[in-house]
Amino acid sequence: MRIISVVGYKKTGKTALVERLVKALKKNGKVGTVKHLHETRINTQGTDTWKHMQAGASVVIGVTPEELVKFSQKNNLTSALDELADAGMDFGLVEGFKDSILPKIALGDVEASNVVRRIYDIESSDLEELIKIIFNQPEYHTLESLIHKLKSSKDFEKAGAIGTFTGVVRAETRGVRTEFLEFEEYREIALQKMNRICSELREREGIIDAVMHHRTGIIAPGEDIVYIAVAAAHRDELFPVLREAIERLKMEVPIWKKEHTLKGEWWVREDKGSPDQ
Repeated sequence: MRIISVVGYKKTGKTALVERLVKALKKNGKVGTVKHLHETRINTQGTDTWKHMQAGASVVIGVTPEELVKFSQKNNLTSALDELADAGMDFGLVEGFKDSILPKIALGDVEASNVVRRIYDIESSDLEELIKIIFNQPEYHTLESLIHKLKSSKDFEKAGAIGTFTGVVRAETRGVRTEFLEFEEYREIALQKMNRICSELREREGIIDAVMHHRTGIIAPGEDIVYIAVAAAHRDELFPVLREAIERLKMEVPIWKKEHTLKGEWWVREDKGSPDQ
């Protein structure tokens, strides 16, 4: 899923621009949106769903013939983006959250970080240019979104099994507590290497498809680092290839890990291929 945030002060046309982007992007895939509602209360006091939550339910889902609404607690932007990715969206448009680290289209003079395009007149803005900017954003994946990708493969009807691997940040290694891990990559080279690995794995007997995704930046203990998913005709063909995918990603893809612990910080060296390989 490729993500862009549209930010601006009130009455600057954020919603109008999101509408235009949705209409343009839906020709290229599924589009999901996130709207920052600030202090607005949706699950209002006195409703049945509110009563369910007050009674102690962690998640409440309201269903009508036309809509499904999920109410849950302790949410943030990341959990909202995960919902879109899990639903198989190809694009995620976020209205608001100007303080987030997301790439942003900024309207007017609003102050925001990571602005990739600033617009002062929505009507005269180049929509094709904005679409190109969105297509150039890095992909955002969850394990579920990779499984969606496998199931959309033209040959998936031949599959009898899906195997997955999720790497997570250990909170403790050899008695040392980890504060967080930091990952850096040569983005274009890393993508090329991962695509090549997956392409070569698809050539194996009985393998229908293989996909992988590695997160970068700062990742806290317990959070996911890497996802790999493989579809195969039979489980006996699947497991050796899934293991090979894990080992090859670790050894061949130029992504570097820095450990931040209570005893200090250091880069962890692996036998990576050089960027020009």
